[in-house]
Amino acid sequence: MIRRVCFLFFFLIIGGSCELQRQSHSKASIAFVTNGVASFWTIAAKGVENAGEKFKVAVSVHMPAEGISDQKRIIQDLLTFGVDGIAISPIDPENQRDLIDEAARKSLIITQDSDAPGTNRLCYIGMDNYKAGRLCGQLLKEALPEGGEIMILVGRLEQNNSRRRRQGFIDEVLDRSYNPTRYDPPHQVLENEKFSVVGTLTDQFDLAKAKANAEDAMARFPDLAAMVGLFAYNPPMILEAVRRTDRLGEIVIIAFDEDYQTLRAIQDGEIYGTIVQDPYRYGYESVRVLAALVAGDYSVIPAEGFVDIPARQIKRNNVDDFWADLKLKLSKPKI
Repeated sequence: MIRRVCFLFFFLIIGGSCELQRQSHSKASIAFVTNGVASFWTIAAKGVENAGEKFKVAVSVHMPAEGISDQKRIIQDLLTFGVDGIAISPIDPENQRDLIDEAARKSLIITQDSDAPGTNRLCYIGMDNYKAGRLCGQLLKEALPEGGEIMILVGRLEQNNSRRRRQGFIDEVLDRSYNPTRYDPPHQVLENEKFSVVGTLTDQFDLAKAKANAEDAMARFPDLAAMVGLFAYNPPMILEAVRRTDRLGEIVIIAFDEDYQTLRAIQDGEIYGTIVQDPYRYGYESVRVLAALVAGDYSVIPAEGFVDIPARQIKRNNVDDFWADLKLKLSKPKI
């Protein structure tokens, strides 16, 4: 039911519709498919909306609420409707290879936010998640110079972006060499002379589970010094758990993405900092690139097939300016 509501809501509000896509295609039809439901994607949806107006294409945003099977149904529905292009954030690229390649035979396919290397997608729009993970590790080392035990919390590790993000963080914290192909199992304790990464807990986009994971981490590791949330909703859930156990100031929280609760907590000194992407540009650039491809302009694809939108560190000294800019983007009227 949630999937149907998200599907219908965005078709009606953002301007695409099943009926429109079955018509004569006087406007190109472009779909933006997320990997779940989160505030991060609400920001991306605004970029999609504004780009649709700018480039005069019909756009729609689809947020799968029930995981990989839901995302597969959405993509197959879009192919049935005959959309001209789809920007996908794959949930499990290894196991979705056939789906993505099938889609690429019927429509113009790009990936955004999380890539699917080895498929027939035309390009990837997003950041280098391994580099972003290392930026996150730098924040942790600044906030916890004496070292300590660290727990990582994330939605899922099947995604290309989360695996690389996590690995970059671990490699930076443990002062390892730069190696994006490295992968450490999630339940293995990893340590050097200062830091010990005691584990990685996943929640599959279940907010109650995300909060329970944070509570469990504090119960299992009484000397826990830091928790790191790698998806947008993880830091607010960590913060709730830490507040409930009265351990604010004792446990360092490092975040990813720009959830408003995270930004407020950085202002208040409850979260040390966050690594932000630019979901607005993910949405905007996805539509820009696909609109050009539909028109036959392949020059928008870089030679390496990667449209890089670099990550940034946000801390107390720059959070106000960042948040003001974000609010401006979200309030911006259609172009």
